[in-house]
Amino acid sequence: MRIMYLFAVAFLSWLPNGMTPLPIVSADQPRRRGSEAVIDEVYLQEVGRQIPSSVALTSVASFGQRIIAGSDQGLFVVDGEQLLPVAEMSQPIRRLVSTESAMWAIASDGLYRLEGSVWQKLSGESFNDLTAHLGETIVASERRLWRVVGEGLQPYSAAESPFPIARIISHCETLYVLGSGRLTFVDGNRIGARNVYGWPSDKAWDWGMLPSLSTRDALSQGSRLYIATDRGLAMLRGMLMTVIRGEQGLCYEDAHCLAKGFDDDLWIGTTRGAIRMVDGAFHYFAGRRWLPDEQVNAIAVSDRAAYFATPKGLGVIEYEPYTLQKKADYYERHLDEWGQRRLGFTHKLEWDGKRQEYVREVSDNDGGYTGNYLAAQAYRYAVTKDSVAREQAVQTFQALRWLESMTSMPGFLARSVWAKGEVGHQADHGSGGAPAEWHDTADGLFEWKGDTSSDEVCSHFYATRLFLDHVAQGEEVEQAKRHLASIAAHIANNGWKLIDVDGQPTRWGRWDPEYFTTEEGMYDRGLQALEVLSFMKTAHVLAGDEQAGTAYDRLVALGYPDFTLRQRNTFPPDGVLHFLDELGFWSYANLLAYEQDPLLRGKYRRSLERSYELVRIEQNPWFNFVYGALTGNECEVGPSVRHLREWPLDLRVWSFQNSHRADLRTPVGYEANKAGIRAFSPRETEPMRWDHWTMQADGGSSNPDVIEPGAWLLAYWMGRYHGYITPPTTTDPAALQVKRTGRTDLGAKPYTGPPRPDLAK
Repeated sequence: MRIMYLFAVAFLSWLPNGMTPLPIVSADQPRRRGSEAVIDEVYLQEVGRQIPSSVALTSVASFGQRIIAGSDQGLFVVDGEQLLPVAEMSQPIRRLVSTESAMWAIASDGLYRLEGSVWQKLSGESFNDLTAHLGETIVASERRLWRVVGEGLQPYSAAESPFPIARIISHCETLYVLGSGRLTFVDGNRIGARNVYGWPSDKAWDWGMLPSLSTRDALSQGSRLYIATDRGLAMLRGMLMTVIRGEQGLCYEDAHCLAKGFDDDLWIGTTRGAIRMVDGAFHYFAGRRWLPDEQVNAIAVSDRAAYFATPKGLGVIEYEPYTLQKKADYYERHLDEWGQRRLGFTHKLEWDGKRQEYVREVSDNDGGYTGNYLAAQAYRYAVTKDSVAREQAVQTFQALRWLESMTSMPGFLARSVWAKGEVGHQADHGSGGAPAEWHDTADGLFEWKGDTSSDEVCSHFYATRLFLDHVAQGEEVEQAKRHLASIAAHIANNGWKLIDVDGQPTRWGRWDPEYFTTEEGMYDRGLQALEVLSFMKTAHVLAGDEQAGTAYDRLVALGYPDFTLRQRNTFPPDGVLHFLDELGFWSYANLLAYEQDPLLRGKYRRSLERSYELVRIEQNPWFNFVYGALTGNECEVGPSVRHLREWPLDLRVWSFQNSHRADLRTPVGYEANKAGIRAFSPRETEPMRWDHWTMQADGGSSNPDVIEPGAWLLAYWMGRYHGYITPPTTTDPAALQVKRTGRTDLGAKPYTGPPRPDLAK
């Protein structure tokens, strides 16, 4: 199939000017460079939860199946989703340490060991730290070291430390002691070394230096000894001390505590969140999505789970085996469990303060956002031939088609639809600060939102094209073709304008030459020209609409292709609207799929190449896959797959902050020609629609919306269809799908209003 397609393209480029080729039946052919395919292999997906506490937690440790947290009011044991106090341990706990053989608590009144389910006191002295070393348990007081023998303590050495001991570490068969800005080791009966002249020295390294004298914690991991400071990490290897700071990728430098991970990884607790260092990468966990409070006082790690002691409770991040296919299944379940489906549309949820519950938002762009879901189901059906995917695609297409029929104006689309009396948030604003325009449907059961913009038109054309390519059967084929032709005719017959019920153009529905002579129109014309060219070309080729073909030729004669060369505006950077990128890529996807004239294709490709280079830094998987599918060029598949894996399962848009970070640098190989410095992972920001901006450092809300996952599903199934993501190799059902719970009560209550009417054929 691909060879035939490439031959056709080569042949068409040879045709003389004026010779009309046959239309392409399906433009959306699988297309990728073989070296870029990424297997949808099993990875570990973060799943966060929190156990709140009215008592500040100072420490946490894992021992066997038990997770125990310490505070100034004693010990707590984790029991499901709650912290239960340990009655016999109500004194302030300074530190918890888990060794292979026992759990230890350093309390204000001495040292305790957990024996079975009973805490036994071994000493009433004051201690600072404890570690296992060469088969023994060593305890540190301010300047002395002790060994645990039976049920008591004996001196480990008669020597005193040259400085107060904060931590003791067993590293590479040597016992190290850490103080404030000082690190040395125990050498026989001496604490501290001697230099070449025989003088005392408490320096454990020959080369390098600490990033700060404010040292907080230390940890041995293989050949490396890490030290946490307020200016990043020090890493001792042999006798060479190097640093890990923002320049090396450390997200935040004010490190407070360290813990070994479960997969040769390192956890770093900071005063503003937790960081996981794994395979040379740094994963940042901060904000309400992950932690009750950003001050991490201690970290414990068990099998595939990390626990964070904070002033407001315990944060828990568990890791579950997933594939992206399983994640897609999870998000489909999420739409049902959270009540995000309604009348064939998908919806964001908003928190209703009066009702104290989530409700569906009926927004300015329900048709546009639902178009992502239709496109996702079209690709899903093309890949899997799953009857459920086809059913969802058909239902969604009929909902979009309804948005046109309900206005009683052929080719004019409603933005969204509201059932009278339903519970939810009905958009109460219009474009540019104008009031919302709601109109009754003919049956009086619904209201539809007017003043429709180009956003909806772009989405309808993109999604309906994919529906026709991959799903439509029988009468659905003609329905889809008429849908596209009707919209195109409305725009062309009204002088390249979208005309509302009042006979006037809508606020954002103008593609006419007169508009392009205005100050606003000159700024918009690159994108607007691309959009209307795409509409007419798609309607002509896909729907067989000769009127649209004639209209397209008129646009070419008016010079519209030249306008597209500056499709993406970049100045002033803080005035760039990032949602316009989605409109542009919806339009490129159709226009370049169908345009065959070599001269015009060259212009549109120059436009696409310029636009893609501006957005490439965002590592947005859908942008990348659209570009790759249209060009066959390399398209950042690795970062795209990583982005999809890093989406959280929790689709609430929690508040987030990244502008304080130490790693805010533009990555090598990219240019930040838009506002911002670098892209952020979805785990560090929010799940999003593809009209959002991955370079936004701060955002979200303390009363979070719940985003619908249509955009993620579109990018994943598009990647699968075009071969950028190859199918999972595992056959384990637990890694491929989630169990259906049957719940519908996690978010908005199920819709109970009148059904969507059956449309005339």
